Amino acid sequence: MPHSPLILAFDTSAAHCAAALLSGDKIIVSRHENMARGQAERLMPLLEEVLAEAQKTWRDLNAIGVGVGPGNFTGIRISVAAARGLALSLGVPAIGVSSLEAQALDAQRPVWSLIDARRDHLYAQYLRPDGEHEHPTLLSAAEASALDGARIGPLTSIDPAPAIAFLARDRLAVSDKQPILRPAPLYIRSADAAPPRDPAPAILP
Repeated sequence: MPHSPLILAFDTSAAHCAAALLSGDKIIVSRHENMARGQAERLMPLLEEVLAEAQKTWRDLNAIGVGVGPGNFTGIRISVAAARGLALSLGVPAIGVSSLEAQALDAQRPVWSLIDARRDHLYAQYLRPDGEHEHPTLLSAAEASALDGARIGPLTSIDPAPAIAFLARDRLAVSDKQPILRPAPLYIRSADAAPPRDPAPAILP
């Protein structure tokens, strides 16, 4: 790994389009735009703007960091698909980071990381000091209120992209010991939208 890797990280798993460029130990550009819709159209232009502001090009990158959720289904798919495509075209690794871990980047461990999942539920993950974290889960508000130990969220408001960049850098640094897997969406609950139950109409010859 380069001594000061250049990592472009981004996230659209919630009502925002966020990106950050990390050089070594320093975030040199960070952008966060609140938006409920339009992330698919905005993401690539935003990434181009971040690189241009830092006077960097796509070929300067050593890795891509991407938020994989949990969160908005469509938003997660947008970022993960973009990260996979960029990694393939640039020949660099794409590193997935969960929103729950990004939120708790600076929190003292162990800690429960909580994110609002709507409908009186929360996404939750118990993060341990040794890195052997519990698998993310979905809890009711009542279940979450009964958790023991320190917690962060669900009302915590952070810019996720810088945290994703730092976590991606740390994983890149140990990639010789822990191979980097292709990023995949972190879905904890089923989608709100479901396919219609009625059979499709027959196609007449």
